[in-house]
Amino acid sequence: MLRKLFNFLALFVFLSLACLVVLLFYSKYTSLAFLTEPYGKGNENVLFSSMIKKHFEELWKMKSGEPEANQETTVIPVTTKKMLVPCPENPPDLVGPLKVEFNFKRTMDEVKQEIGARLQDGGRYTPPDCISRHKVAIIIPFRNRHDHLKHWLYYLHPILIRQQLDYGVYVINQDGDGIFNRAKLMNAGYVEALKEYDYECFVFSDVDLVPINDHNLYRCFDQPRHLAVAMDKFNYALPYNTYFGGVSSLSKDQYLKINGFPNTYWGWGGEDDDIYRRVIYRGMSISRPDSMTGRYKMIKHVRDLHNEPNPKNPDKLGKTRLTMEKDGINSLKYTVKEVVKDKLYTFITVDIEAPTR
Repeated sequence: MLRKLFNFLALFVFLSLACLVVLLFYSKYTSLAFLTEPYGKGNENVLFSSMIKKHFEELWKMKSGEPEANQETTVIPVTTKKMLVPCPENPPDLVGPLKVEFNFKRTMDEVKQEIGARLQDGGRYTPPDCISRHKVAIIIPFRNRHDHLKHWLYYLHPILIRQQLDYGVYVINQDGDGIFNRAKLMNAGYVEALKEYDYECFVFSDVDLVPINDHNLYRCFDQPRHLAVAMDKFNYALPYNTYFGGVSSLSKDQYLKINGFPNTYWGWGGEDDDIYRRVIYRGMSISRPDSMTGRYKMIKHVRDLHNEPNPKNPDKLGKTRLTMEKDGINSLKYTVKEVVKDKLYTFITVDIEAPTR
């Protein structure tokens, strides 16, 4: 009997407290009089109610996020990162025909100061406001042409930037004074560039050729591309229909399909015609820009020492169909001697086991 009475009293107390809590919560909006009367001596119930009301008001403020009067608030700005979209298929900042002159001196430091701010080390560039559609490695076979390189960098970097390419410039320098081998250096450049980035397109350019129209796009196409179709050296005309020299581009798949370039053309001449035949023998064709877009100026110079015409080279062309399977990227041998990361380019010196005579 006593246990039942105790349980009843406990339930009554619990319900009474619950009702009081509900009334106090409701008083925030209704301003109940008995909870808002001024405190006086002997008014213990009002004191108790006021304490409970104050506690619930503090809880409510915490719940609703209302700061107290003396509490400082910190506003954290919300920053949203801009989502990049692919660059337009047709670059919007191209200007067309360009004025290109080589009759004045400029130092490499001057070139670096003028155009280096937009580049990453190693001559790398990626568009800041869109995702480039083209990952391009520019390969330059090189030896003792530093004056030419300054002009090339001065004109080509702004062109490549306007074309919105994700690109890098690789100068492949032949070590020593042996006989020059342009095609083997380009093979080495292909391998070295892929060590650094997953390039999908490769533009192979002589260091003395500068385009005079930035609509001549340094990227790859459905077919291997011959870019230097109208040089001032040849009165802005193609010297012969199968000419594939100066500047050309091949995708990674196209390059591997022809087993790269021949390694056996020492000295001047023949390698371009061999490459042309490799393309044709693999069922591809040569694409070209029109003769106005594909115009180039050549920096005048005398022929390099140890790069004289080789009378043995023309005879090799008749054997291209047979030799291309075993003479190319699959037979390439060289040794990297030094890699220098300049702001404007990556300079890679290689030993290609060149004969001395």
